[in-house]
Amino acid sequence: MNTLLVIFAVVISLALYGVVIYNNLVSIKHNVSKAWANIDVLLKQRHDELPKLVETCKQYMKHEQNTLEKVMKARSAVSQARENQDVGALGAAESSLRLGLGSLFAVAEAYPDLKADQSFQHLQNRISSLENTIADRREFYNESVNINNARIEQFPDIIIANWFAFPEWELLSFTEEEITDINVGALFN
Repeated sequence: MNTLLVIFAVVISLALYGVVIYNNLVSIKHNVSKAWANIDVLLKQRHDELPKLVETCKQYMKHEQNTLEKVMKARSAVSQARENQDVGALGAAESSLRLGLGSLFAVAEAYPDLKADQSFQHLQNRISSLENTIADRREFYNESVNINNARIEQFPDIIIANWFAFPEWELLSFTEEEITDINVGALFN
């Protein structure tokens, strides 16, 4: 009878331990989703602000259509990657958009009336603020992904993770070229 009771207690303890592991993995998985949603909201806000910036610039920069078109094309690529939740494509699209915005702001330097325009200044500040916030949220997302990916590979979590098909997430990363500061001086040449 005591042996049966010990076996029953061990089985119940293992089951409870499995439930605790499962619940922790669920919580971590949802943190990754929440981190992605935070980035998604900011990308959407920036997506909505960029046409306003381009429209403001169009009034002054009639000869700089190529620069404006690059920004809008990159905006579209970011939007598509965001909607598809394609982290790899998002990194490349973000780089193109960042370069396009750098070019746009550099070209704007040649237009004193544009630089002085209140609407342009407001939009430039708003987009710069969104860029900084997106960078912060990328860091939070990558930390959440790292915690998730480490936990689903650790024993005994790997057993529960495989059994319930917990996914491994992709880090949002950029190449060295994509994270280097933009040389604004070179954009004027």
